[in-house]
Amino acid sequence: MEQLKKKRLFNPQGDIDVVNRRMIRGNTTNLNDFNNMKYPWVSDWYRQAMNNFWVPEEINLGMDLKEYPGLPVPERRAYDKILSFLIFLDSLQSANLPTLGEYITANEINLCLAIQTFQETIHSQSYSYMLDTICEPAQRNKVLYEWKNDEHLLKRNTFIGDIYNAFQEEQSPENMMKTIMGNYILEGIYFFSGFMFFYNLGRNNRMPGSVQEIRYINRDENTHLRLFQNIIMELKKEEPQLFTSGKMDEYREMIREGCEQEIHWGHYVIGNDIQGLTQNMVTDYIQYLGNLRCANLGFEPIYEGHETEPESMSWVSQFSNANMIKTDFFEARSTAYAKSSALVDDL
Repeated sequence: MEQLKKKRLFNPQGDIDVVNRRMIRGNTTNLNDFNNMKYPWVSDWYRQAMNNFWVPEEINLGMDLKEYPGLPVPERRAYDKILSFLIFLDSLQSANLPTLGEYITANEINLCLAIQTFQETIHSQSYSYMLDTICEPAQRNKVLYEWKNDEHLLKRNTFIGDIYNAFQEEQSPENMMKTIMGNYILEGIYFFSGFMFFYNLGRNNRMPGSVQEIRYINRDENTHLRLFQNIIMELKKEEPQLFTSGKMDEYREMIREGCEQEIHWGHYVIGNDIQGLTQNMVTDYIQYLGNLRCANLGFEPIYEGHETEPESMSWVSQFSNANMIKTDFFEARSTAYAKSSALVDDL
């Protein structure tokens, strides 16, 4: 099986003609030339991602500190387990993206991956800030490593982790494409269903600081999702052998497997014991997400009858929409920074 070669860092013989630039298997100089980009969508993506800068500690968690001990037991259990899952995902991403970038030969894409890596570390910092604020040290460590001890959570993490590890062990174009699809699933399904729980807290007027942190993280993840969607569509043009009907069925099956795992996880961690959420609502929302992610890649839908957002879950998009100006009750500040007022959140 063909193996991709890691790009050379110093490459005076690299090709400077933009026409010859490729997502993979190119001959890059690694020069960051912001005036000559092959992919026209990169410039807007880069500027929006840069405008999204924020600092976790600017969000007031005072009310969360008071409310966390008094949360109903099912809700506090879900908070801990879902937060542990999100901590793992962002940590994995910040480690995985530089590895992926070693084989991307379009320097403007590597610029995007560098910003995403930075943002994933900010997200990890956010979760740490949340835990440091609301938990005692022993509870903090328990939540931090819950993913190692909960068999349900470990199984879900293993699905993505094994995909990433396979590319580290064998750098074939096929394994790289599966890793990119793994990123797409992680960014477009796993994160979004985790955010759903926190937005339900928000509509029940609980843990407002945590909800605010998640809204900022969600805004970043929208851009990350769009980045990988665009990478996949560019690869479809440049590497058609990776998009035969059989391979696209395989990628679609990966999305289906991600959805099914997410549904089982939602039933386990949320169940029917949390105010405002039921297992049926979780199922409907994840099936909708799976179809949406397929449609954005030109794949056939997975779940018949779930092509539109469920009416019972319309509040999720209302909370996650970065263009909706809300106010931080404690500090009377807009949740959307002025410099990020022109956002596109269509995913």
